[in-house]
Order: sequence, then C-alpha cells, then structure tokens
Amino acid sequence: MKENMLVMNKRNFLGTVCVAVALTAVVSSCGDGTTRSAGWEFSRNMYDPIAFNPDQPNKNFKNNSTAQTPPQGSNPIGFDRFDYGNSVEEYERAGLELKNPLVVNPAHLKEGEALYLTYCAVCHGKDGAGDGTITKDREVEDSRGKRALENFPPPPSYHKSAGTPSSRGGQMSELTDGKIYHTITYGYNAMGSHASQLSPEERWKVVMYVHELQKK
Repeated sequence: MKENMLVMNKRNFLGTVCVAVALTAVVSSCGDGTTRSAGWEFSRNMYDPIAFNPDQPNKNFKNNSTAQTPPQGSNPIGFDRFDYGNSVEEYERAGLELKNPLVVNPAHLKEGEALYLTYCAVCHGKDGAGDGTITKDREVEDSRGKRALENFPPPPSYHKSAGTPSSRGGQMSELTDGKIYHTITYGYNAMGSHASQLSPEERWKVVMYVHELQKK
C-alpha cells in the first residue's frame, strides 16, 4: 500500500513539474501580436552595445550621423604621418631635412642588420654590394621541367670603395638619412615601397645599418 502511494506521489510530482515547464514555455513565447519578440532574452546587454554603431543615426551630431569625418590634421591610431611626397623634389627635401631620431648603439645596429638581411639583402646583397640572390642566375624544376628564372637588374653598391653613382644623383655611399628613408618608404625603380613591411622605427634602424655598409 505504501509503495503504491509513493509511486502515485512521484507520478503526481513529475506531472506537476512537466505542466509547469510547459506553461512557462508557452507564456514566455507568447507576444502581444504586434511585435516579433520571442520573449525574455538572456544577457541582452552582452550583444546590444551601449555605444552607437557607425551606421546608426545619431542625434548628438548636427548631421545625425554616427560616423564623422576626422578633424583635419588628425592621425589614425598607429599611423605615423610622413610629410614628404613621392617625387624627386621631395626626395631631395627629405635628404636635407630628415635626420635619424634613433641613437646609434649596438642594439639598434643589430636590429637594423636583421631587418636589412630579411627585407633588403635579397636585392642589395648581404654586404650591400648589389649582388643579392635574385640578381644571379637561378633555375627552378617542377612538373614542367627545369627552367631558368629571370634575373633582376642589380642595384648599385653602397660601398664607398665602389664609387657607384645613384640614379638620382650623387654617390650611393653619400646617401643621407632622409634620402634612404624616403626610398624605403616609397620605393624607386624596380624597388617597391616597404612602408607596409617596416614600421617607421624599423626603417630608421635599416637606415642606420646602411650607413655602416657605406663605409666599406
């Protein structure tokens, strides 16, 4: 008798729980017929930002737009302005005005050497003699067989002893801080811009190391 009573009570309890859960689900999912609301939402503020989205209307500004034009002369975060254009005249101006802001020390020279070997030596050569690997005869072998690769024209040597002239005038061994930095930033002739590969500070470290190669 007691066992039957326990079984019945257990069934009644489970039945009550199931009904309560079902009613809760139905009530929470019902709307007023005028909205698309699905009922209560968990942690709404975790995916509804307090700040305005860029494409949202915004009454805080006269043009009612969230996305505003940056003030004139302002720089994006992480952007360093380079106030010299990509021309021979601006190259010469940079050569006269720009000076390396970094102090010459073993640490900067070592970092400059590493960056030079990574980004520059393939053309300019390990020692700056203009004998990088892509200026020499090379060949590749694949499913089409063995074939020679096109050689890039060798850049002029940085070495003072070579006395090589620069294509923009003067000797390669006499290129100033600003001229080297300008060339790294914009590129010239077959050399492309390295502004996306090297930060301004890294460019100055390369400039510092190139001056060491000019002494040879």
